Amino acid sequence: MAPAMLEQESSMKSYAKEFPRSRKLFEQACQIFPNGVTHDLRYLEPFPIYVERAEGAYKWDVDGHRLIDYWSGHGALLLGHSHPAVVEAVQRQVARMTHPGACHELELEWGSAVQRLVPSAEKLRFVSSGTEATLMAVRLARIFTGQPKVLKFAGHFHGWHDSVIPGADLPTDHQVPGVSAAVAAETIVVPPNDPAIVERYLTTDTGIGCVILEPTGGHFGAVPVGGDFLRELRDLTTRHNRLLIFDEVITGFRVHPGGAQAYYNVLPDLTTLAKVLAGGLPGGCVAGRADILSALEFRPGKPKMKHPGTFNANPLSAAAGIATLRLVASSDPCRHANDMGRLLRQKLNAMFAARKARWVAYGQFSGFKLLPEYLGVLPTGDSFVPYGGNLEQLDAPKNPKLVHAFRRAMLLQGIDLPGLGGMTTAAHTEQDIERTVDAVAAAIGNH
Repeated sequence: MAPAMLEQESSMKSYAKEFPRSRKLFEQACQIFPNGVTHDLRYLEPFPIYVERAEGAYKWDVDGHRLIDYWSGHGALLLGHSHPAVVEAVQRQVARMTHPGACHELELEWGSAVQRLVPSAEKLRFVSSGTEATLMAVRLARIFTGQPKVLKFAGHFHGWHDSVIPGADLPTDHQVPGVSAAVAAETIVVPPNDPAIVERYLTTDTGIGCVILEPTGGHFGAVPVGGDFLRELRDLTTRHNRLLIFDEVITGFRVHPGGAQAYYNVLPDLTTLAKVLAGGLPGGCVAGRADILSALEFRPGKPKMKHPGTFNANPLSAAAGIATLRLVASSDPCRHANDMGRLLRQKLNAMFAARKARWVAYGQFSGFKLLPEYLGVLPTGDSFVPYGGNLEQLDAPKNPKLVHAFRRAMLLQGIDLPGLGGMTTAAHTEQDIERTVDAVAAAIGNH
């Protein structure tokens, strides 16, 4: 297939030789965790790397390598690793208290920061993760509308709970293990970017209470979604009296200080947030219309959504979130991360063209995606979308052997990617981008 470091056998041998301590740690991990990892994406054959510290755009593994990082904390780190303001805020707070089992002033400051930045945030409730946030949003929608069904889009990931995991990955016609057929039947999965299909379902199925989507496209833009489609969804859901939920767990505070809704000027009924919200610590929230969130209130004679949560708005996450959102509010971190993402996409495509390599880079904002074996129209600008946005060609399952070989090859070049793509941060520099392009060139060889 591919020469250079994408060769399976040579890649395996070079990788094992270069990361011996990680290999030993993984052998221990396999005695503790299924597959030896604590997150599906971190699984890598023959073993993942182990990281001991990180700062800015870099992390250092246990074998002493400095790596340019594009995981960006699974999207939770807009400012980069260990930003001094966030570190100082957390260190100060951990010495004061971590869990008072009581209300505290930091939760007010954190919530007020969200209200100032996010246009839809009339009221909000903190949770501990993005999955919890979408779980709450869907339940609130069911209480408010009295309807049980959720309409979502193929390839859009909203966490791993039963109501939204169907259709998160292609193909969408198989039952998700562990999710009963009865539960899955209440989740309707349709292709993205097709308002006619949405209207047909909203017209014919009165059991649909809400429509949920990632407002830049599933998996942070694998199949990009633009402002026109968002505006059509807003019009459709309003006319058919359904709720519109923006899952801004990734896009919130990343694409724009106010998220995708502020960038595109489209107001959802509910917004789910996490990742950047808590500055790299665990945390999430549901924000939106006060009348919908009132189902969380103690209201005599009216139904209440039960919502405990041991670590809701915990002081450490609040401290990190406040420090992060204070910097995000200036717009500078979002702008720089987006600029670096655009520069990386442009330089990668220039390199591919110069080498006549059958690869292409695309994406939006601070995200980038790589497509190998690309045979479509060549990019003409940064708004370019390969294959005309075809769902099957852009978001179908990738060859796992190629993905693992590419990740290993990039690690050997000093770059850590979560797969065929990643995210830039406000800490990445133009020098990091140049180094990354050189690394991709070395990894793919003449492929």
